Amino acid sequence: MADAKVIPFDDDRSRGSAGQRQARRRGGGSRRGALGEPGEIGAVQPLPGRERAQEDEPVSREEEQPVRPPEADGRDGGLERRVAAGLAFLRRRLTGEYEVDDFGYDEELTDQVLMSLLRPVCDKYFRVEVKGIENIPAEGGALIVANHSGTLPLDGLMMQVAVHDHHPADRHLRLLAADLVFVLPVVNELARKLGHTLACAEDAERLLAQGELVGVMPEGFKGIGKPFSERYKLQRFGRGGFVSTALRQGAPIIPCSIVGAEEIYPMIGNAKTLARLLGFPYFPLTPTFPWLGPLGAIPLPTKWTIQFGEPIPTDGYPPEAAEDPMLMFNLTDQVREQIQHTLYKLLVQRRSVFF
Repeated sequence: MADAKVIPFDDDRSRGSAGQRQARRRGGGSRRGALGEPGEIGAVQPLPGRERAQEDEPVSREEEQPVRPPEADGRDGGLERRVAAGLAFLRRRLTGEYEVDDFGYDEELTDQVLMSLLRPVCDKYFRVEVKGIENIPAEGGALIVANHSGTLPLDGLMMQVAVHDHHPADRHLRLLAADLVFVLPVVNELARKLGHTLACAEDAERLLAQGELVGVMPEGFKGIGKPFSERYKLQRFGRGGFVSTALRQGAPIIPCSIVGAEEIYPMIGNAKTLARLLGFPYFPLTPTFPWLGPLGAIPLPTKWTIQFGEPIPTDGYPPEAAEDPMLMFNLTDQVREQIQHTLYKLLVQRRSVFF
């Protein structure tokens, strides 16, 4: 009995091999400590050739491929969320579960649709560079006064996108538009949805009293319809009604200078007879329109710069200052001169119209 030898059965060998595999999976490099040092009493001695066979065992497909996070395959749910948001937006539009203010402004439609259509024109086509955005207050009413040019009023739309996309507080600019905008089909509805309203003192004061950011271009049709030979020369700013509005509400006036819009439709002529027949203030003749038909209506891809100047405060004046014609004249002239001076400075810095 003393000479009897313990012969390991296959069950014992298989159990030892399974224990080795589990130890390797759990500890990796700590296999020596788990199984004991070779030669130690109680150490599991693998049979010759068995360990190599275990290392050469094929790995299952689940073990071979690492677990990848969902975003690695682009399945992070972003597309599903966008689709769900789009369907929810359509449902609200169809059921009428959306809000507009007293002026017809639709903030949801503006943010999700209209701005998305205007943004590529601003960023990619005209490549608008925005300066001085920090001069626009983060809250409260303020009046932005800008020059007007370009034959078609694209400068107002680009200024609206610039404020919306670049201001840290994501402010919306409410533009005061001419009467003609609100009598044209389709244009009327889109202008209302974008937050535009009639250029009158009553509407402007209401918006400023509500703490809105209001934009006005006092040159009107005189600026947008001037010939190309008079580009970047400011026209008369009317009677200073915008200054009176700002004084009544104590809102700061922010001069804004836009360079690049003058060259999108170089107006070399004006068909006055045709303009009277159509009821337009002018009918532009450009190097491409109407000679090239619809292609002539495509604006030239000029490089734009929009700079907002330092605010001119009005809250330090007494209430009766809004009726002082000399004060209104002086403030109007101050705003106009600041815009004109900035225009000349930007033109000197500009290297090319298109690049």
